[in-house]
Amino acid sequence: MASVQESIDVAVPVSTAYNQWTQFESFPQFMGGVDSITQTSDTHTHWVTSIGGVKREFDAEITEQHPDERVAWKSTDGESHAGVVTFHRLDENTTRLMVQIDWHPETFIEKVGAVVNADTTQVKGDLKRFKAFIEKSGGETGAWRGNVDAPPTGGSDATPANSTLPDTSTNDPDSGGPRVG
Repeated sequence: MASVQESIDVAVPVSTAYNQWTQFESFPQFMGGVDSITQTSDTHTHWVTSIGGVKREFDAEITEQHPDERVAWKSTDGESHAGVVTFHRLDENTTRLMVQIDWHPETFIEKVGAVVNADTTQVKGDLKRFKAFIEKSGGETGAWRGNVDAPPTGGSDATPANSTLPDTSTNDPDSGGPRVG
């Protein structure tokens, strides 16, 4: 399993950065190798990518989403990957995006790319293009502020599936993300 963790600070309020990130169909404007994304429902997308000469199509599901805090996803077919982006308020007009992507390189070229950190270079470039895109536009192109709770993790102390009360014990409204310590 390959893993990439990157972050970038963007000069927009946390809600602007978050709102734009929920506009998945705009990703080809700043993500290299992403040909198209079609939003098929509030929590499902269909991706078409061309990376390193390999064209792929796959579906992904939003597994957790909380306005101004986080968006998490996983593939449901095709390419095996999952990820999360979190949004952290640094001040009124600056937001830090932190991205983690875990994926399973399948082809020889993908495995070599992971070893030489081509995936890290790609994510860094995508984040820089997102920064330029959102800062130049001056605002988001749309927003979806729905809430998607993470699925229960199992075990005897798991939250019941019908529970509507999120665990807010680690929320930090000043940063838009989890409270540390």
